[in-house]
Parts: sequence; C-alpha cells; structure tokens
Amino acid sequence: MRSMRVIRSHRFAVLTAVAAVGAPGVWLFARHSSAPDSAIVARVKRGPFAVTVTTAGELRAKKFVQITAPPQLQQAGVYQIKIASLVPEGTVVKQGEQVAELDRSALASKLADVTLALQKAEAQYEQAELDSALNLSGARESIRTMELGLEEKRLAKEEAVYEAPTVKRQAEIDYEKAERALAQAKTDYETKTEQARAKMREVGADLARQKNTLKVVQEAMAGCTVKAPGPGMVIYSKEWNGKKRTAGSQVAPWDPTVATLPDFTDMESVTYVNEIDVRKVAVGQPAVITLDADPSKRFSGTVSSVANVGEQRPSTDAKVFEVKVAVVQSDTTLRPGMTTGNAIETLKLPDALFVPLDAVSTEDSVSLVYRLSGARATKQEVVTGAVNDDEVVIARGLAEGDRVLLTLPAGHEKLKLARLPAADAAKPASVTAGATTPPPTPSANQD
Repeated sequence: MRSMRVIRSHRFAVLTAVAAVGAPGVWLFARHSSAPDSAIVARVKRGPFAVTVTTAGELRAKKFVQITAPPQLQQAGVYQIKIASLVPEGTVVKQGEQVAELDRSALASKLADVTLALQKAEAQYEQAELDSALNLSGARESIRTMELGLEEKRLAKEEAVYEAPTVKRQAEIDYEKAERALAQAKTDYETKTEQARAKMREVGADLARQKNTLKVVQEAMAGCTVKAPGPGMVIYSKEWNGKKRTAGSQVAPWDPTVATLPDFTDMESVTYVNEIDVRKVAVGQPAVITLDADPSKRFSGTVSSVANVGEQRPSTDAKVFEVKVAVVQSDTTLRPGMTTGNAIETLKLPDALFVPLDAVSTEDSVSLVYRLSGARATKQEVVTGAVNDDEVVIARGLAEGDRVLLTLPAGHEKLKLARLPAADAAKPASVTAGATTPPPTPSANQD
C-alpha cells in the first residue's frame, strides 16, 4: 500500500508538470522525492538564450503622398479652416478625384474684404493718374508762357541798344530774370515728373498687391475642394493628440495634411520603448512583428531607427523613445494604422546556462541560489549574466543539470554561503556566459 501511495504521488507530480506547459520556454517544475517539503525545484538548463523587448506599435507606410489643404491659406490670412466633408477612410481614389471639402466661410469673408480693397486701390490709381496729368500739363503750359516772355525780353533788349544806358541796362536785367525763371520752371517740371512717377509707383504697388491677394484668395477657395494628387487608398492623417482627422477637424497652414496615399510595399511599425529597455535596442536588431487583427501572421522586421531624445506620450507618465521597425517582406493585408506586436531581439547567446528568475536571490549585494545536493539545500554564490522576462544567465557557480529551489527553504538564514573563488567572482559575466565548463563548486555533481 505504501508503494502504491508513492506511485500515485509521482504520477500527480508528473501530471502537474505537464499541465504547466502552456507556452514555449515555460520551465517544468516537479517535487523531488528527496527535496525539502513543499519546495519547487528547477533544473539548470543549457541552450540558446535570447533577450527580447516586446512592445505594441502601429503600422505606417514609410513612403506616402500627402493630400493637403490649399498652400495659399496663410497668404490669404486664414490660419485655421474646418474640414466640411471627407471621403471614408480606405476609399481607393484615382488622380484628380475629390477627397475632401473644406469650409469656405472664412475665405469668403476675406474675398469680400480684398475685393473692396482692390476697388479702392484702383480708384486711388486712377486719381493719381489724373492728378499727375493735370499738374504736369499746367507745368508745361507755364514753361511755354515763360518761353514766349523770354522771347519778348530778348527783342526789348535788342531794341534798347540805341537807348540810354539805364534803359539798356534795365532791358538786360529783365531778359536775365526771364531766362532764370524759365530755367527754374524747367527744373521744377522735372521734379514734378519724378514726384508723379513715385506716386504712380506707390499706388501701382498697392494695386498690384491687392490684385495678387485677390488671386491668392480665389486660388485658396478653389483649393478647398481637395483632390487626390495621385491614385491610392485614402488614409486619414493624425492630429497632434493622436486622433485621426474627420469632418469637423481643423486644418492649419503649419499642419496642412488632411490624408495620405501610402505606399503599401514599404511599411514600418512605429513603437515606443520605455527608458529602461531602450538601452538594449539598437539599429539593425532583428524583430518579429505580429498583427493584432491576425495573430497567426508573423513578419520579419529590422530596427531601422531609435530616437535619441525621449518624449511624453498622451495619457502616460513615463518617458518613452520612438523606435521604428521596418517590415522586411510586403503583404497585401498590411494597412497603415494596424496595431502590431513587436518582439525585438536585443541579445542572442547560442549556448548559455540559465535558470528561472525566481531562483536567484540577493544578499548583501551577492547573487546566490539555493542548490539541492541530495536532500540538502546549500546556499551558493553565482555570477549572473543577461536577463530576459523569465530567465537569467548563470555565468559561474552552477553546472548543467543542477537543481535549484524557486522558494526560500526553511532555515535559509542559517545556511552558510558557499563563495566562488575570488578570481572567478571578479571576472566579467560576459567572459563565460556561454562557457561549456562549469566553475568548481562544492558537491557540484551530487544529485
């Protein structure tokens, strides 16, 4: 009967271990017949060891054509314009087909103001033309009159040759005055001509400016019917807060994109990695990309860029860094905006010893494990290496097949710590992380 109970006990342990296998990489734990009561035991394993950083991301086309609001908005003096209507996202359009309609009310008000200003500028231009013509005409008539007066003075001067000296001198003085007045009138005429030209340039520039503004406003109004610059599938653009543009959204000159026409043959997953894990991520590292919409599909990827500066994402407190993962192969099912899972392989060791994370403890800054030697637990110092979500590399201190406890044994505080030789403990973990020969430890092969 006692042997039957032992067999049943072993059978229960085996069934428990089999039920624990729910996913690749899960350790098999079983109670050893000679282990301390209620102890959970794990074997030291040898094999490939990988460290991955897993994040959620969003697909985006690396190349795309922007569908924008009219570029003349800022010149027209309109700094925000509302989207009145927008074709459904995912609509396949041809070049020249309408994608969106923008609200023209602000531009209509600008058009009325500019039209009035243009009429005023035209009136001022005409008035300046008339004033210039009138002033210059009067000046030319005055010069002609002075020329006739100068001719009279010249005749009087010639007739006074035979007169008394005083009469002769007076005639000379009158002629000289008339000559100087004519010269001054001609100089004044040149000045008035330049003044008239300057005035015409001034009112002409204002008229040209108003005409140009009218043209800009008219072009902006025509551009409110937003058309596709090329063929493709319409994907809504995102605003600063991460929300997609829809009917009623505001578009500004500094962010004029309404939608995009992406190139589906060149996609990338944009994700954000926290400041703790971003130190492990580097350009060129391989990644596996999965789709939340179809978890059965897996795509190969490569880290193409890692941001140097962190940012604060909406509704989060932690700093994150933008990481872009390029999708290596193209697929017709990939669409911008799809949620992805990104498993970035930051480290891969072809051969390493490793144990579950729960097996390693720390005491006075010394890493240690509780190793089973027969039915007795010993406290063993270890040197650890790389760590992933579930396991840690043991660089020194254990051998393949050693059994370690995942819970603290009874009376653990009374156990004496078996220290590694000083030379081994001082070596960098990376030197022997994949070593095939375990370091010398007390009773290393007792089992």
